[in-house]
Amino acid sequence: MSSHVLNRWEPENAAFWQQTGARVANRNLWISIPALMLAFSVWMLWSVVVVNLDQAGFNFSKNQLFWLTALPALSGATLRIFYSFLVPVFGGRRWTAISTVSLLIPALGMGFALRDPSTTYPTLLVLALLCGLGGGNFSSSMANISFFFPKARKGLATGLNAGIGNLGVSVVQFLVPLVISVGVFGALGGAGQTTQSPQGVSTVWLQNAGFIWVPFIVAATLAAWFGMNDIADAKASFAEQAVIFKRHHNWLMCWLYLGTFGSFIGFSAGLAMLTKSQFPEVNPTQYAFLGPLVGALTRPLGGWLSDKVGGGRVTLWTFVAMALAVIGLMQFLPSAGQAGQFGGFLAVFILLFALTGIGNGSTFRMIPVIFLTERLRVAGKGEAAQRQATLEGNKEAAAVLGFSGAIGAYGGFFIPKSFGTAIAITGTPHAALWCFVLFYLSCVLITWWWYARRHAPMPC
Repeated sequence: MSSHVLNRWEPENAAFWQQTGARVANRNLWISIPALMLAFSVWMLWSVVVVNLDQAGFNFSKNQLFWLTALPALSGATLRIFYSFLVPVFGGRRWTAISTVSLLIPALGMGFALRDPSTTYPTLLVLALLCGLGGGNFSSSMANISFFFPKARKGLATGLNAGIGNLGVSVVQFLVPLVISVGVFGALGGAGQTTQSPQGVSTVWLQNAGFIWVPFIVAATLAAWFGMNDIADAKASFAEQAVIFKRHHNWLMCWLYLGTFGSFIGFSAGLAMLTKSQFPEVNPTQYAFLGPLVGALTRPLGGWLSDKVGGGRVTLWTFVAMALAVIGLMQFLPSAGQAGQFGGFLAVFILLFALTGIGNGSTFRMIPVIFLTERLRVAGKGEAAQRQATLEGNKEAAAVLGFSGAIGAYGGFFIPKSFGTAIAITGTPHAALWCFVLFYLSCVLITWWWYARRHAPMPC
């Protein structure tokens, strides 16, 4: 048996947790976080690359650019469905290392492709789909970390893993505009692309958007392989995990997480292009990173608040606030001959990101509590029965964390595409925003009925 395999893992045992568990769990968490951050950076690369393609000599339509921002979310969400179940099959250490090293494929691919403005649009579409490898990692990462921590600490632990991991979105949107402006890698990275515009001659090294991540991916892969652990008790086949498809709470939480994380990743993917279309005088790369930064920082807050007052209550009021914020956002958009107000638009969007972060943390705090409680309710009275129910509840919760993460990620496709479609049909994004309001209100009703009202079927 490998020294990396933990044959005994009892986080709910206070003595075990204090003597051994906390140290091991925290080490795995702090290796997992930077690996997940890199995954998010690779996943969201196109959200910032598309607004710089014209500077590098690429010439695509607005609709083509929206497709490049939306496709990574589509492939990432689909991969998450499979990644959700792979940690109990392969082990957390092994799968974290494998999934992290796979990020080299889109990073190197984009580096080489973006050096040449004659690279075809279908090639770029394939690379956009390959960036979905970064999106898939989230489900396996969250499922893995959930195994390590006791019930009382799951909210904060998963909040830190996802919240700091989500910072990868902000990092890519802040770092890429900087690294493409200089020849970071010299002759090794290739020559820059020079274009002429009314503002003068400019040179960009767009390939650096891909190459910059390569050394960090290698380092994170080695850290995962040599520093993380597999939990023997967490092993489970796909058939054993597939029981979640019979649990109605799985589908309810998928809907809610589509509202929180789907909004976070969808707004992250679409904000720069939406800004460029509604406020053409504004450089979106100067501001696009702010929203994802705030959303990532508030995710641990959502987990911590939920540990204190209950995830259902936090989630309920988060959706109420999100619906109101979207209505407020529309007041600052250009319409009916009015120019709109960018300052108000940006401020409300940052508020929306903060709310999505809180909701991300609270929904992921709800899931372990729901499935552990459900299994304990039907378990026998004896200590062995309770322990078996706890083990089964944790396995189901890990699978649901991953699967709901997969469904939630589809928001990264639908939101930017809905912006593009609404603008193409009506000239404004208002129709898409009203759809978001209605969706958030449905989330309010689901949360209140099942989890937050007095005598709710599953208070959490």
